[in-house]
Amino acid sequence: MNKTIEETKEYIGMWVTEDGYVRHELLPGNRYDEARGSRESAYQGSYIVSGNHIDYKDDTGFTADGEFKEGILYHGGMILYKEN
Repeated sequence: MNKTIEETKEYIGMWVTEDGYVRHELLPGNRYDEARGSRESAYQGSYIVSGNHIDYKDDTGFTADGEFKEGILYHGGMILYKEN
């Protein structure tokens, strides 16, 4: 039986778009830090992973979500790949 990403904790780390423009770091302790282009820490907030689903709430109150599928994070119309 396949484990969910919640069970394996493999979501922790840096996720990036193919062009490297968006860099989305999921930190231990359910915090994230997202850079966009030259803007470091453009968005910061908290997240909760349930199974293969992720819910975000940035520090301004904005919410979003995403799904992990086969090692890829689909979030807000973006496709992000985990850096090794």
